Amino acid sequence: MTSLSNFVTYEAFGAIGDGVTDDLPAICAAHAYANEHGLPVNTSPGAIYHLGRQPLTAVIATDVDWNTSRFTIDDTDVNTAAEDHKVPLFEVRSLLEPMTVQINQLTRDQRAVDVHPERDCHVFVENDNKRLYIRRGLNQNNGFPQQDCFILRKDGAIEGDIDWAYDTITRIEARPIDETTLHIRGGIFTTFANRMEQPIGYNYWARNIVITRSNTEIDGLTHYVVGETAVGHPYRGFLSAEQCANITLRNCFATPHKIYSTIGAAGLPVNMGSYDIHANNVVNFHMVNCRMHHICDRTHWGVIATNFCKNIVLEDCVLSRMDTHMGVSGVYTIRRCEFGHMGLNAIGRGLLTVEDSTLYGNAFISLRSDYGSTWEGDLVIRNCRWVPACGDKHWPTLFNIRNDGMHDFGYPCFMPRTITIDGLAVDDANHSDDYTGLYLFTDPDVMNQWDSVTPLTAERPFPYRRSEKVSVRGLSTTSGKAPQVSQNAALADEIVIEISNA
Repeated sequence: MTSLSNFVTYEAFGAIGDGVTDDLPAICAAHAYANEHGLPVNTSPGAIYHLGRQPLTAVIATDVDWNTSRFTIDDTDVNTAAEDHKVPLFEVRSLLEPMTVQINQLTRDQRAVDVHPERDCHVFVENDNKRLYIRRGLNQNNGFPQQDCFILRKDGAIEGDIDWAYDTITRIEARPIDETTLHIRGGIFTTFANRMEQPIGYNYWARNIVITRSNTEIDGLTHYVVGETAVGHPYRGFLSAEQCANITLRNCFATPHKIYSTIGAAGLPVNMGSYDIHANNVVNFHMVNCRMHHICDRTHWGVIATNFCKNIVLEDCVLSRMDTHMGVSGVYTIRRCEFGHMGLNAIGRGLLTVEDSTLYGNAFISLRSDYGSTWEGDLVIRNCRWVPACGDKHWPTLFNIRNDGMHDFGYPCFMPRTITIDGLAVDDANHSDDYTGLYLFTDPDVMNQWDSVTPLTAERPFPYRRSEKVSVRGLSTTSGKAPQVSQNAALADEIVIEISNA
């Protein structure tokens, strides 16, 4: 195929691009050829590729330029009985074979091991004998195996803070890191949403782009979701990065999903989280200028969720939410961003920094109560603006924390060790008549309604460690009212609070 000497096209393998014909088999064949010959893939700018309903996955291992090509994903009649909806449409994958490394034990924050792989690799470790993230509330569960991910360098150095101590490792996976960055550019994808009916439990859909290759950048991809009806089930993430390192999403457009409900693990109705961007066990996850519309539309779920990641940085993004669901460690940095009605959520440890950003959530930062409202480390807010509850009438609380010390999450829980606020403007103009000023903290002892049956005792079996110091400088409010510490009066006695108007 001399015509494919410089790049591969889908049309050379039979794609029609008319928006009607199922082009996915041709697309799979084109990428297989490109991977075998080390060639990039370029698509026709005016084509509309229909991705059909077959459970096929196109493996991407070379650069792709989707430019202004359009892709149609029609999920309105996928064969859910065969679980075809759990198959990704594309997987960005390394062609390097998995590696074997032998690590028997790890200590928390260990910086090196006496293991020297041939290549730098992403390592996933697990101890199935210990359970963590034992969730509380309507989606309660028995937790997840203790796990960590990190980059192991050829000299044995570790990048990515080891969160837990491992006296034994029951599972270890090492994936080599390609030295060059794979680039995927452009592409306009439209998903016609599923209409699946299942009244109890979750049944997550894929039909997405899964990224398992380290050193991958996706630039300028657009994803629309249309055709949502009164029924449907959640998506795990149209862009979903899993067990890899150094992932960048740049100039991408995402679409939030409509909120549906189901019966959760506690036997009560619960909203289902459905995401357009998802990251699990990623070391160094970076988003730059990624955007969406209608960030204060409360009928749609938060657009992104992450779990078990190390080092997350968002810059110049406009999103309805950012969430580190089951933890992040290292750095968690928000810079020049806007977050909508579901705000900024976090649990984890390290340094959480929010600067030059505007947030619209009910709280400025919500430390997730279903995982213990824990942040083991420091928190810095610098030159930010907060419009509580998207400007609706609201009594604002800066930090949402809920942990009464009565539940075992599998780990000790902490309020941020130190909190530094250096420049924060709060628009609290829309408030009730009895408003006396914003609170810095919610009362950690006041749990949500689903926890009201748990009696409080004088001795808390799983105590929630308080902050050591809160320094506030340059906090201004539209109402002109000074901030208060908390409705829990004990917090003011237990935490050193320094407030300055300088």
